[in-house]
Parts: sequence; C-alpha cells; structure tokens
Amino acid sequence: MSGRAQLMWDEEVTGYDFGAGHPMDPVRLALTMRLVQAYGLDRAVQVVAAKPAGESTLRLVHGQEYIEAVRRASAAPESADGSYGLGTIDDPAFAGMHEASALIAGQSVGAAEDVWRGEALHAVNFAGGLHHAMPRGASGFCIYNDAALAVARLLELGAERVAYVDVDVHHGDGVQAAFWEDPRVLTISLHEHPRTLFPQTGWPEEAGGEGAEGSAVNVALPAGTSDEGWLRAFHAVVPELLAAFRPQVLVTQHGADTHVEDPLAHLAVTVDAQRAVAESCHRLAHEHADGRWVALGGGGYAVVDVVPRSWTHLVAIAAGRPVEPATPVPEEWRQEVYRRTRMDAPRRMTDGREPSWREFAESGYDPADRLDQAILATRRAVFPHHGLLP
Repeated sequence: MSGRAQLMWDEEVTGYDFGAGHPMDPVRLALTMRLVQAYGLDRAVQVVAAKPAGESTLRLVHGQEYIEAVRRASAAPESADGSYGLGTIDDPAFAGMHEASALIAGQSVGAAEDVWRGEALHAVNFAGGLHHAMPRGASGFCIYNDAALAVARLLELGAERVAYVDVDVHHGDGVQAAFWEDPRVLTISLHEHPRTLFPQTGWPEEAGGEGAEGSAVNVALPAGTSDEGWLRAFHAVVPELLAAFRPQVLVTQHGADTHVEDPLAHLAVTVDAQRAVAESCHRLAHEHADGRWVALGGGGYAVVDVVPRSWTHLVAIAAGRPVEPATPVPEEWRQEVYRRTRMDAPRRMTDGREPSWREFAESGYDPADRLDQAILATRRAVFPHHGLLP
C-alpha cells in the first residue's frame, strides 16, 4: 500500500447545481478546492479525476427505472413532475443533472476502488456524501447516493466488513436503507433528533433488518447540542462498535451542517469540533481498518464561513499535513471569496474553541441529561448485538 492520500476532484462537479436560491450552492465546492490549493495541500495529495459512474455501477444501489427517470429529467428538466422525487422544491430538475450526479458518484466509487486496491491509503471526495438518495428516488438534495455506491462497490470487490460513519446533522437514511438487511455493513449515524429535523428518521430503535440486527446504529441528538455533547456522543458509541466490528475499510461522511451557523439545522457545533471528529476518524481507520479510509463531504449550507474550512481540515488530515486551527486564512483566498460572493471570509481556520468532552464510561450516565439519554438509548439498542455491554 502506497500510503499516499488522494483527493478526488473534477471541476465539473460544480455542475451539480439546483439553481439560484437553492441551499446546495456549488460555490461551496469551488471555494473548498481553492482553499485547499491556497494551503498547498493539492501538492501533498494525488489529485484524481475519476470517471463518472456508469449504469452498471449505479445499479449496485439504484433501480433501473429511477436511473432512466433521472436521465429523462436531465435531458428535459421541465418534464419533471415530482415522480421519483425529481422536480420537487428540494430536488428541482436541471439540465445535465444525470451527468453531474454520476460524476460525483464516480469520484466516491473511484476513491473506494483505489483504497481497496492499495493505490491509496486515504481518499477524500468532499463533493460526495449525498446520503439521502434512495434506491428508487431522489431526496434531500441528493440524486445518486455516492456514499452507498462506494460501499456497494467495496462489497463487490470482495470486502466482507465495511463500516460507514455519518456525522452530518441529518440522518444518513439512504445509506441505512441500502444496507438494512446486510450484516456486512455497519452504518452509524449521529444526527439531530428526528423530532426536529428532516428526514424524521434515525431513531435508536432502527437497528437493522432481519439477519442484520445491530448493523444500523442511530444516535439522535437533542437540538442545541454543542461541541462537548457532540464529541461525547461520538466517543461513547463509535470507537467501541468499530473495535467489535473490525471493518476492513472505514467510509465516513462529514456533512458540515452540524455547525452553529448552519441555516438549516439546530445543533451548535464549531469547526474546531468538526476538525476533532475528522482526526478521530483518521485515527480509528488506522486502529481498526489498517488505515483504509474513504472520507466524503455531505451537507453544509454556511457556504463561506464553514464548509471550506471544515473540509480543508479534512483534506489536510488525510494528507498528513494538518492545518493548525489558529493558522490565518490566506489573503488570496479571502479575495477570491469576496470576488465570487461579495461576502467577507473568515480570517482563521478556527472558531476559537478548544473542544473537550467527558468520556461516557468514565463520567457515568446522568439520567436527567437529554444527551446521555440519547446515548444510552443507542447503546441499549445495538451494543448487545455486538457482544458489548450498554
């Protein structure tokens, strides 16, 4: 294994564009790549443009009728009428939709292939992480589920145990659905509680289908959860399960919409905590998966202040060149931000926090604390299936 990190990038992924006013503004991808380049991180990784996912690859997760519907809507957006989730407010059809979606999927599948084959130890596709797309329909700004396709391709290549960890503020419902009855895949999602956020799924009792009990793990966090609680929940659930499951590859999704400034959700996490979780995922990949790590982007709608910094930290960690949080943001990038958006860019790679948390096993369970209630509900639902005490 080369040990070299890959960054999957093709400028054409910015064609994944639902139009003016839609929260999923592709400028977040372009600005992230420009910030990666401003720090010279593109020279610390191998930048790879994988080919778009072909139809046989898309069929690893998606139904043929749905793929054909995406093609039709892509060629004639005005014909999309809401069928298969296409042409809705969340997922308006746009010209070239199939091509842009297949390209993003191809980057994630290519990342998985290269990591599995030993051509790279780590691979990042921050344009990916479109985890809401279902086998037979679009959902939540997601057309093709590149995360599920990457996992499915790993299984096709011979992987027997793949772990997927999703820290987006929204439940990773599409990936969970794709592998609901597959014990070879462990899906773990930490997200805002379904009572208060789309897609209203991801309850702790959702623990896997028949024959795969305990393979789906959901931590439903109370609205308002901040750094300490978010990190406490992550470390109370993820490391023990990965140690028990022993994945051959770790696939992670790093939606930046957990941030306190994100306009579409209600958690209160900082870039500093997001960086800390990326570091933990990197370490866990080395501890439990021989370093094999595929890292994806996801949601994130504070497209200037948050997303580029969070995902640049992710790329830097994968590259073995972590950026110190107090590092000033390069002035040329700030000028690029203003040119593109007429917004002032952040000045440092930190929100000024030094995240810490209390270990669940050491500090004990507080029955009056809603976060601890959420953690314990998840542990009770899934830990016994893995031979672990809740």
